Amino acid sequence: MISQAIAIPRLIESKYHALNDLPGALKAHGFKRVLFTVGNGIEDLFKEKISHLTSEPELIITGPVILEELDVEKLAPMAYDFPNYDVIVSMGGGKAIDSGKYTAFLKGIPFISIPTSISNDGFASSGASLMIEGKRKSVSAKMPYGVIADLSILSTAPERFYYSGLGDVVSKITASYDWQYEANRGVGSVDHFALLTSKKSVNSVVRLPRPYIEEGLFLKEVVDSLIMSGISMEVAGSSAPASGSEHLISHAMDRLAPGEYLHGIQVGIATYIMSLTQDYRVNRVRTFLSDTGFFDYVKTFEIPKQLLVDAIRLAPSIKPNRHTTLHEQKYVEKAIKYLDEDRILRSILF
Repeated sequence: MISQAIAIPRLIESKYHALNDLPGALKAHGFKRVLFTVGNGIEDLFKEKISHLTSEPELIITGPVILEELDVEKLAPMAYDFPNYDVIVSMGGGKAIDSGKYTAFLKGIPFISIPTSISNDGFASSGASLMIEGKRKSVSAKMPYGVIADLSILSTAPERFYYSGLGDVVSKITASYDWQYEANRGVGSVDHFALLTSKKSVNSVVRLPRPYIEEGLFLKEVVDSLIMSGISMEVAGSSAPASGSEHLISHAMDRLAPGEYLHGIQVGIATYIMSLTQDYRVNRVRTFLSDTGFFDYVKTFEIPKQLLVDAIRLAPSIKPNRHTTLHEQKYVEKAIKYLDEDRILRSILF
């Protein structure tokens, strides 16, 4: 019999003003000595909310300490220089979350994530995007013990992060197709509970009626979806439930045009391209990205069509050990063909 232990968050709060309840939650879960790290500018932006946490008399809190170091060679010695704590709590964007997450991994203690934007599912996953010898790498880190998604904070983030999060949410559709596709061709196997979790995470959002999208609670659905996506990857022991050919295109874009566009924006475009290529749930993907205004927003970036052509051709080499649809040349050519044939792609690419 195969026994598998998985780590999933035991503390999840996804609501308006969730940060107000964190001191009580920390005490209830037995945490007393807390290292509180933040991203640059976070303390100034959310001073009142942060003071509610740091002034709690029954907790011994060090911080807020600014921690956004992504270079492993610098972060590792910094982590070991920190005294021993019961838990690390990190608040901020991707850099703050990843650096705190990896520090907790090195120290062997629990980690609690407080995202200030929802540009991707990194705040709820065990992976971290760090620099190793000058190159960005995905490394194993610490699955969050807790996720505090304060919607009153997340709702103030710039709209680019919101649309980036939508792109990351919808990508689970084409990623799940790719995971099953390669398993059917003898490359790896599918963990069906992880697959179910991934599918449920995206379906709970993309099936919402259009009027609901315009309401405040839609943000909560997106956050919950990204948390479920992070859990599905932990269950699977890989990124396969949430990352397929669409993510390979995004990674290729990063190599060809580093730092030009947000990850989730790239992934959302690539998801639509791959849904057409896979001939899988095209109407659902198209409707969701249209109704949420994603396509209209993407137009403002004036992304060159040639960049997508080059990225699609480069994508299979990003992870040669996988066998997504794009790892077959016929689908590479099919994907590129849609850049000219599809009305929406013609309108959003330049």
